[in-house]
Amino acid sequence: MRDENCIFCKIANGEIPSRTLYEDNDFRVILDLAPATKGHALILPKNHYKNLYEIEEETAAKVMPLAKKMAVEITQKLGGDGFNLMQNNNEIAGQTVFHFHMHLIPRYNNDNQNLVMKPQQATDEELDAVREAIVGNGK
Repeated sequence: MRDENCIFCKIANGEIPSRTLYEDNDFRVILDLAPATKGHALILPKNHYKNLYEIEEETAAKVMPLAKKMAVEITQKLGGDGFNLMQNNNEIAGQTVFHFHMHLIPRYNNDNQNLVMKPQQATDEELDAVREAIVGNGK
């Protein structure tokens, strides 16, 4: 399941050189060419999935353990002060390459990044309406 026109498929499968940090049968982890911070890496599945909505559950289940392993290693080796995991789906959410990938972004004091969400207010009624839309009337 590869897309011959997908640059991340080509990178993940070794057709385009990358600065690989880790590789197994399912994934390649590479340094991002336009890093948000020092050590910013991407987890790329070797098979093509456009986004989270399309990724096979078996493959998706392997992403978080790999993210944890890489976050620990990157933090230990580079001395980070925190870590962001980011995974964007569709253009509105910031996805620019339409091949599922997860960003591993080490954070450092004074790194000049602002990757924190701005919380908004919601009433009890709004929260109840959203919950009902998602799960229905069941408790």
